[in-house]
Amino acid sequence: MASAEVEPRQTTLRESPNGGSVSEEAAESTFQEVDDSDRIVPAIEFRDVHLAFDDRKILDGLSFKVLKGETKIILGGSGGGKSTAIKLVLGLLKPDSGQILVDGEDITNYTELEMMGVRKNIGMIFQEGALFDSLSVYDNVAYRLHEQGVPETEVEQEVRRMLQFVNLEDAIDKMPIELSGGMRRRVGIARALVGGPSIVMFDEPTAGLDPPTARTICELAIKLRDLEDASSIFVTHEMNNLDYLTSEYAVVDDSGEIIYEKEGERLCLINTKILMLREGQVIFSGTDEELRKSPDPYISKFLRGH
Repeated sequence: MASAEVEPRQTTLRESPNGGSVSEEAAESTFQEVDDSDRIVPAIEFRDVHLAFDDRKILDGLSFKVLKGETKIILGGSGGGKSTAIKLVLGLLKPDSGQILVDGEDITNYTELEMMGVRKNIGMIFQEGALFDSLSVYDNVAYRLHEQGVPETEVEQEVRRMLQFVNLEDAIDKMPIELSGGMRRRVGIARALVGGPSIVMFDEPTAGLDPPTARTICELAIKLRDLEDASSIFVTHEMNNLDYLTSEYAVVDDSGEIIYEKEGERLCLINTKILMLREGQVIFSGTDEELRKSPDPYISKFLRGH
């Protein structure tokens, strides 16, 4: 996948944090170029999108692309249009003008029935996890599959696979009330990933979580990006999330363990970009390095923590 550039390096093995050795091949296989014409078509594209509620402009000519396998981090203050962009992709809102494309399809004027087909390929991760309190972890994750009438043997296999992905297989029989806030959020992620969507939406997924738990959520987003080749929009106002997502990548070491390495040790991330919105307009689009060098006073203030 075209997600990083490999820097020259002499050594072929070195210690990973969990004690195993990491081969150059293990890391580079995660970032191989793929000769695939489908990758030229963006996963998501906004073209001059306008939206207003009454006299208040929410989006004012918003244009951007999310490439295949790319994470687009959307930053901005409250009311800047970040979450609105996600609702438009899901068809929960319609723009006043402009176009929204998903995998090259213009979904701008799709009916609810047509949007149901589009949403099957999109995983949505809400701020609070949004679990059904009356259902077990298993049934929460299995909910969409049960609705679709998938045979139970297949359902169980997929539920266990997703809970393993978020490191919560031991909680399969628990009820949501028995889980911590971070665990609930991870169950919500597992449910969103059922069926292997190629596009994932994160809407403030770490809000209200302590730093270690927030990091765990970001690591799941990194795994999706680097190991599953998912395209995603990650809406946040928390700078720690920005630091994690733009400076670390996931690889599988020789013992099959997933580890996280720092950008620059061997790889330079090119599959994670930042979009900053202010009053519905793009005021920045680029890399985290470019963002930190921006002379814009609003951006400087935002980076300092508002």
